[in-house]
Amino acid sequence: MTDAPVIRPVFDADNHYYEALDAFTRYAEPEFAKRTMQWAEINGKQRLLVGGKVNKFLGNPTFDKLAKPGCLEEYFRGNNPDGTDVLTLFGQLEPTDPAYRDRDVRVEVMDKMDIVGALFFPTLGVGMEQALSDDLPAMMSAFRSFNRWLDDDWGFAYQDRIFGVPYLTLSDADNAVAELEWVLDRGARVVLFQYGPVLTETGWKSPGDRVYDPVWARIEEAGITVAFHGGDSAYSKLMPMWGESSVTEAFRFAPLRAGLSWDAIHDTFAAITLHGVLDRFPGIRYVAVETGSGWVAPLLQKMGKAYKQNPKAFPRDPREAFQQQVYVSPFYENDLAELKELMSADHILLGSDWPHTEGLADPHSFTKDLTEAGYTPAEQQLVMHDNGAALVRPAR
Repeated sequence: MTDAPVIRPVFDADNHYYEALDAFTRYAEPEFAKRTMQWAEINGKQRLLVGGKVNKFLGNPTFDKLAKPGCLEEYFRGNNPDGTDVLTLFGQLEPTDPAYRDRDVRVEVMDKMDIVGALFFPTLGVGMEQALSDDLPAMMSAFRSFNRWLDDDWGFAYQDRIFGVPYLTLSDADNAVAELEWVLDRGARVVLFQYGPVLTETGWKSPGDRVYDPVWARIEEAGITVAFHGGDSAYSKLMPMWGESSVTEAFRFAPLRAGLSWDAIHDTFAAITLHGVLDRFPGIRYVAVETGSGWVAPLLQKMGKAYKQNPKAFPRDPREAFQQQVYVSPFYENDLAELKELMSADHILLGSDWPHTEGLADPHSFTKDLTEAGYTPAEQQLVMHDNGAALVRPAR
């Protein structure tokens, strides 16, 4: 890569913690305790039970031994000519760094890394909505408990630097509004929803269904940001149709999964845009994190065709609505030059995924990718700091 001036400080739109063992159980509601998360020793190993079943979303949800941040960067850049398996690429596992679980230690690390602020997302939590999809009351209870743990251990705006993102589910609109009010009262700046169609007690719904308008209206009124982050989704239920397992296991290589054309984040934003949420609530800002950017071009192309075929069906060009309200945090291996043409630099975000193995060991190194993609220093400043910092300030 070409050498480039490094932007300092940065605002990182994708940081992670590794959940404490009691993240889902500390505030477990007694009537749901046995239907949500429990720990059990099975064959001498500590296993996570979700809904009474051993959960396989993560191989080691205790996080007692972890690989180094960014150790899979070259793999995700497509540079693995020897075909070395992922477990080998992890290298020597190390004891959990206190910075992964202690917010005060993490602030010190952020100081050393020159990170002025960051959005903090779950590691385990992004796979748990699907794990409890057959028991929606228990699932909603689990995330109420989770958000109370998150408020305890990380906070929703700790020192105005660590912005823990609470997890809301749309499976029941009234529950979503109630939980939204709870997190707003505690200073939440960004809220997280699972991408993909929403399972409710009355069947599947689009996140653009008008039943959710009270949720979107309150978010717009509060001026906070909506995030969709990579993880498991309802689309895992499609996999058995193609002869694959319906169980999502992080880092387990499945060639067909990589080649299928469906994309939950693409379809989520298609639904939000084409079902009119962006037009009904033009003040809401949305961010797509750890979902890459390869889906943006095909989505805009499809929406453009629909608009040209029937422009009177839309209050405005849906592509413009998307470009005005949606922010994208691309993978470092994505076509960053194309993304700038589609979105403009003021809607693109640094998301390092630190300290995950597939992310960047040094978030500042993303500047080099931006330089090679033709971003000017002013555009790099937007991506590396200004855009993300603005998203945690209320929109007015």
